[in-house]
Amino acid sequence: MRFLPTAEQSDFARALHGLLGASDVPAAVRAWGAGDHGPGRALWSRLAGTGLFALAADEAYGDLGGLGLLPVELALGFVELGRAGVAGPVVETAAAAVLLSALGEAGEEGPAKRFLPGLVAGEALASLALPGGGPYVLDADAATYCFTVSRAGELRLAGGAGEPLRSTDPARRLSRPAAQGELLAAGPPVLEAAGTALGWARLLTAAQCLGVGEALLARTVQYVKQRTQFGAPIGGFQAVKHRLADTLLALEFARPLVWAAALGLAPWEVAAAKLAAGEAAYAAAMTALQLHGAVGYTEELDLSLWLRKARPLRDAWGSPSACRAAVLQDRER
Repeated sequence: MRFLPTAEQSDFARALHGLLGASDVPAAVRAWGAGDHGPGRALWSRLAGTGLFALAADEAYGDLGGLGLLPVELALGFVELGRAGVAGPVVETAAAAVLLSALGEAGEEGPAKRFLPGLVAGEALASLALPGGGPYVLDADAATYCFTVSRAGELRLAGGAGEPLRSTDPARRLSRPAAQGELLAAGPPVLEAAGTALGWARLLTAAQCLGVGEALLARTVQYVKQRTQFGAPIGGFQAVKHRLADTLLALEFARPLVWAAALGLAPWEVAAAKLAAGEAAYAAAMTALQLHGAVGYTEELDLSLWLRKARPLRDAWGSPSACRAAVLQDRER
């Protein structure tokens, strides 16, 4: 059994890392939070050019641009998105592509042929609400399509959304979707496809959390090497070393859970990965905030862009309590 990424997978992750490093992601995130989606959409188009969203569309839809479904490659990509702090409904767009692909396999090919080409090419952004994923949609004002699946098994294209709620992260705006909208499909196949899409959403959010935690830790390590107290860098203090080591261990323990979940996609494995990665990212945020001191609270510091993401991502697509319940429910069977 191979426990390391293949050369092709590593090359893909490096390509994304290079693309994001060459882009002014913090400026795009700040613009997104202020309601200017132009820079974010331009970055989105470049990401789609790497084939990122095509990995979430079944290769049966190759004529529509699908290259997947490839959860390991997609998870590697979403770690890079988290590390760079990319804004926008990236998880939701990928999960929507998975949902539409799964519906196509069940015989409902109309929605897939209608929406997948735009999602795969990066021309369209999607927001999504699924049973078990919460009642809100993310960035409905920026999304081209807003899909909802009811507990009765109705897939609808929402006609709009309510006013955004106040959020810890200005670049993550949640709102309630419109109650009614165009009916795209209905029945048990929709619920089955929604369950599949929910698992992918949790997996990709876990990968994003891992990247956010790694970015916070790297920036904190760099900072404690520079900040001095009593004539010495604070990174040399034992208490600081212990705090950083605990943060690193939490991230390193979460990493194999994320890859195992990507390989198996079992619901309990995905929930365990989401729980571990979400908690590790949040712990990394608390460590970063404490060790940066008062400067960590300032919005002008780029660190704030990752600090604000850690908790919302920890709770998105399955809070810690929901993920624990999912693991226990499966283990008790």
